[in-house]
Parts: sequence; C-alpha cells; structure tokens
Amino acid sequence: MNKFIFVFLAVLIGLFTVEMLTPVQEHVVQPFTTGLATLSAALITPFDANVIAYGRVIEHTVSRFAVSIESGCNGVEAAIVLIAGILAFPASVRDRLLAIGLGFLTIQVLNILRIISLFYLGQWSEPVFSFTHLYLWPVFIMLDVLVVFLLYLRYLDRRPRLAESSNP
Repeated sequence: MNKFIFVFLAVLIGLFTVEMLTPVQEHVVQPFTTGLATLSAALITPFDANVIAYGRVIEHTVSRFAVSIESGCNGVEAAIVLIAGILAFPASVRDRLLAIGLGFLTIQVLNILRIISLFYLGQWSEPVFSFTHLYLWPVFIMLDVLVVFLLYLRYLDRRPRLAESSNP
C-alpha cells in the first residue's frame, strides 16, 4: 500500500507539473480544450442552430449567454488523477494503456455532457448554474474517476481467475 501511495503521488505531481508547463498548455491543453468546445457546439447545433464555438467559448447567438471552458473544466485534471491511480497499481502495460484510454474516454464523454448541461442551465438560472458548476458536476466527474478505477481493479482481479479456469 505504501508503494501504491508513493507511486500515485509521484505520478500525480509529475503529470500536474508537466501539464502546467507553458509549451504543454499552448500545444496540448488549450487545443484540446478548444476541441471540446467545438465538439460540444457541434453536438448542440442539430437541436439549436443558434450555437457557435470560438476558441474555448460556446455561445448562444440569440441569448448571448456563453460559457468558457477553462483549466480544471476540461477533464484533464480528472484524467491525471485516474492515470496516476492506474500507473501506481501493478498491471501489464497493455492493461494500463487500455484502462487509461477507456478511462479518458469516459471522463470526456461525461465532461461533454457537463459542458452542454451547464450551457443550458446558465441560460435558465444563474443560481442553479453556479451550484451545478461548482459543486454537483465536480463530484460527478471525480465519482466517474473512482468508478472507472474500481472497475479497472475488478477487471484485474478477475483476469487471472479467468485465465486459470480456461486451462484444462
């Protein structure tokens, strides 16, 4: 358990440090965040043609309400926590890469739902938007990280037994 905690914290600190570097922000995080805004707007547009995205911003052209996807709201930090947990737990490279890929995908799917819901909640009610943005969605995103990690551990726990039971 001590090794897990040490590796988890080392990877967590390392990845957060790398994420904060200016070149990483400029060439990876900000373009990724712009892509989230563009994808979110593209998913909304078939239902509401009055939505545009520019940079990290999604705006409703009629109500003029807009949300800007800032650091901490793009799912990168949640993914870093998940990646640290996955890398800290002993497993094969294949299992780790699969878990990181699927985990990142689940975080981003939930995060896009978060962005879209906040976009509409903000047009409807500022207090509900604030509460949901500051309290409800962060809990859901971190619960997603926890559930994905627990499913990963369960997968790893069952994997050797499946291999043993298939041998005659």
